[in-house]
Amino acid sequence: MLKAIDISSLQAHPDMGGVDVVLIKASEGRSYANPRRDAQEKAARDGGKQVGWYHFLWPGHIQAQAEWFVRCADPRPGDVLACDWETTTAHSAATCAEKDAFLAAVKKLCPRLRVILYCNLDFWKRRDTTAECGDGLWIADPGAAAGKPRVKHSWVIHQYGIKRGQDVDVCNFASVQAWKDWAGVPPVDEPPKPKPPTSKPYVPPPFPKGLAPGKSTPSAKPLQKALRAAGFLHISDADLSDHYGKRTEGGVSRFFDADPQFRSQGKPHDAAIGPKGWAFLFTLAYGRK
Repeated sequence: MLKAIDISSLQAHPDMGGVDVVLIKASEGRSYANPRRDAQEKAARDGGKQVGWYHFLWPGHIQAQAEWFVRCADPRPGDVLACDWETTTAHSAATCAEKDAFLAAVKKLCPRLRVILYCNLDFWKRRDTTAECGDGLWIADPGAAAGKPRVKHSWVIHQYGIKRGQDVDVCNFASVQAWKDWAGVPPVDEPPKPKPPTSKPYVPPPFPKGLAPGKSTPSAKPLQKALRAAGFLHISDADLSDHYGKRTEGGVSRFFDADPQFRSQGKPHDAAIGPKGWAFLFTLAYGRK
């Protein structure tokens, strides 16, 4: 089994030594975002860890919460998304139906990512009525030995205790590669390529004039849609914009990470897509049969 930790803003300097997976709190409700998110993600990725994100669910406004979660997490291909279903600081809790709706909403926003449920034994055994846990159950059972949670349902992560101020978990996978295969982490040396067309070849739209980071142009929306279709940008229709802003730049950067030949030489931080990258991205997004 793999070792993991789950962290929030309470862990200013989390100890990631000896763990394979780091699950980071991204958001809560409709307005809270983890202020340490960026630093924690950088530490995890720089350390070669597999990354997951979780959202603390509140009652009500489920679709808005799902969209807020995806916006705050800004996940990469292969990241795992989790719904944290437990009692809030107001001593309230989302219903089982709301939990199910949240899982479905996040999955619709990020259909290529694994979406799982986190809850404790009380919620799973006494409040859940559907056994709906998306793509897997993350069960909190600190009274059980690591890897032996007291549930009959299959599980993917077991939170079994606290060490040095951090929640510690084990993941029910034999190897990191098994986790990657399950989570859909893209191979580093084999980025997805368009499949050869079986009929008429796909012709991408011409590269638009005036498309550049920081500028507003109608062509920004088609770019965002193509990034979304290719799995490099997780964005709802409501968030599509004519502005080539930071979110769009992040999606383009993830595209360049997968296909670095389209990044301007000598400019590793430049998120400006050119005509060749534009054509390849649209073919990747829409040209596969």
